[in-house]
Amino acid sequence: MKELTKIEEKSIYAGGGITTSLLNTFVRGFDLFTDLGRYFGSSIRRLINNNLCDF
Repeated sequence: MKELTKIEEKSIYAGGGITTSLLNTFVRGFDLFTDLGRYFGSSIRRLINNNLCDF
């Protein structure tokens, strides 16, 4: 394997861009937090209004 010079090392561009997979992960994470907030909010509202299901 050939060793690179300092000039060659500085000219290397890595794949550090935003990919579709990364974007999809962020969107799914945002959806997860909004769903959790909705579920907890509904639970708190039902507890406060004493609107619970009987088993």
